[in-house]
Amino acid sequence: MKSNKKQIITFFAIITITMTSTLTWYLINPSTNITGIFGLVNMWSPGIAAIITRLIYQKNLRSLGWKWGKWRYQSISYFLPFLVVLVVYSMVWIFGIGDVSIAKFMDNINRSLLGMETTPSLFICIVSLLTIWMLIACIYALGEEIGWRGFLVYELSKITSYRNTSLIIGLLWSVWHIPAMLIMGYNSGNPFWFSIISFTIMITSLSFIMTWLRLKSGSVWTAVIVHGSHNLFIMGLFDPLTIDLGRTSYITTEFGIGLAIVYALVAFFFWKKRSELTE
Repeated sequence: MKSNKKQIITFFAIITITMTSTLTWYLINPSTNITGIFGLVNMWSPGIAAIITRLIYQKNLRSLGWKWGKWRYQSISYFLPFLVVLVVYSMVWIFGIGDVSIAKFMDNINRSLLGMETTPSLFICIVSLLTIWMLIACIYALGEEIGWRGFLVYELSKITSYRNTSLIIGLLWSVWHIPAMLIMGYNSGNPFWFSIISFTIMITSLSFIMTWLRLKSGSVWTAVIVHGSHNLFIMGLFDPLTIDLGRTSYITTEFGIGLAIVYALVAFFFWKKRSELTE
């Protein structure tokens, strides 16, 4: 148990040093493109910290959950975020809180991913979204998930319960995003207090889901896929499809109350299934 605690302390010490160094550099050199540098450091600091910690204490990376596990859990990881996001945004469209624009979605895919002179067909946009965008989303997510779910879930689950593991990581994960929200403009433009409450509920709920899948499958790839799929369907599909009619973002985006509520309900379902993790 002492070894677990030492590794966890080392893990957070490396993340703190990395993030503090980046912010200090920005304060000394305010002309630096902090968005690009901080974004890269922000996404990969948990993974780098986990890898360094494992090499220090175990001299290998075997316990980070590299095995693929059963396809059942990978499938759940991919489709669950889609269903959650679909429920929220379809309600927004049905009740007139927001409108739908396929042209806006296609233009977004072209500008952010393809860069063609003329907007490609809807078919090409969808295929590009589900392949290229998903691959990029998972590469970015891998940096975080090696740390949060690959390392930290594994270590915390040895010394505390599934509930506590999920709650601790969820709250820490939320706090870890605050610098990006303040520095990189990672928000929806809603009042900060509203955004942080909604975001914290959503991401803590996600932590319960991802922790369950990680422990049940033994695979960190479930977390990578959930994370990638979540970002894919919100930022790549449903946000670009939606026209904000003034109050839309209070329900939609990662900072709206809609995803917070639905993910919380799904998290409660997984919490009820916590007895399946006893083995």
